[in-house]
Amino acid sequence: MKRTRICDLLGIEHPIIQGGMTWIANAELAAAVSEAGALGIISPNAAMRLEGDVVENLRSQIRKAKSLTDKPFGVNLPVQIPECKELIDVVIEEGVKVVTTSAGNPALHTPRLKEGGVKVLHVVASVRHAKGAERHGVDAVIAEGYEAGGHNGFDELPTFVLVPQVVEAVSIPVVAAGGIADARGFVAALALGAEGVQMGTRFVATHECVAHQNFKEMIVKATDTGTMITGRKLGPTRGIKNEFTAKLLEMDKRGASAEEILAFIGVGRSRMGQLEGKVQEGEVYCGAIAGVISEIVSAGEVVRSIVDSYSRVVANL
Repeated sequence: MKRTRICDLLGIEHPIIQGGMTWIANAELAAAVSEAGALGIISPNAAMRLEGDVVENLRSQIRKAKSLTDKPFGVNLPVQIPECKELIDVVIEEGVKVVTTSAGNPALHTPRLKEGGVKVLHVVASVRHAKGAERHGVDAVIAEGYEAGGHNGFDELPTFVLVPQVVEAVSIPVVAAGGIADARGFVAALALGAEGVQMGTRFVATHECVAHQNFKEMIVKATDTGTMITGRKLGPTRGIKNEFTAKLLEMDKRGASAEEILAFIGVGRSRMGQLEGKVQEGEVYCGAIAGVISEIVSAGEVVRSIVDSYSRVVANL
C-alpha cells in the first residue's frame, strides 16, 4: 500500500478516510476504521435523537471513540450549522486532532481550529472552492464528485473530472471522494493525482455502523441505476431511489417552488431513512457506487480488502 502525504499529515497507516455521514458516523464505526489503520470520522449528531443536544452528543461520541481506540480519528463539522463554534470548542477540549469541514466557507472556522492544533481537511466540489480553501489555510482538500451520496456541488462535476483539475490547481494534498468503494477505486484515485480517498457508502454497509439494517440491506441490493440526484433547486442530493425520491421528481417536473419542496421534506427526513429504517418515506443518502457493494462486512474488512488488493490491482494495469 502506497504511503502519501495524507498518512504523514494525519498520523495514519493507510490514506483512507471514512466519510462524516450525518446521523450515522458513530464512535464505534470511527474507532473500527481507525483501528484498521485508516481514519475514522465522527458526526456530531451520530445516533442522536432529533431533539437532542448536538454539542453534548459530540462530546459523548468522542469519549466513546477514545475508549475504543488510541489511534487518530476525526470529526466532521458542516460549517453552516448554528452550533459550529461550540462544536469546535468540544473538539479542541477533547484533544481531537483532525476535522473535516464541509458545506460552507472554510474561512469562518479554519483559523480557530488551526490555533487549537487541529488539522483541517475541507470538502470541495470545484477548482475555485479548492483554491479558496488552500488560501484560507486548510491542510488538505477532499475533492468530492457528484457520484457521492448526500449533498453535492451545484456544478455536478464527476470525480474523474474534478480530481485531476484540483490536483493541478493546489499544492496541498488532495483526497478523492465520490464513487470509491474498493481497491480499484483507490488506485484510480491515485492515478488521478489524489493522495488518499474518502469513502462513505461503503462504510455504511458495515457491522459497526449505527445505520438501520434496512438502510444497509438497501445498499447491498442496489443496482448501477439504483440512486439518483434530487433537489436541484435547493442543492443536488444523491440517494437511493424510493417513494420519497419519486415524489421529489414529480414535484420538480410540475415546477414546484423551493419553498414547497422544503415544506415536503420537513425536518429529520434523512434521520427517518438512515436511523429509523423507514427507507421508502425517508431520505436515504447513498453513493452511485452502491451497485458494487454486495455484502455487509466489518469496517476493518473494508480497509484490509483495499490494502490487500492494492498490489494486485496495480500489477494488472
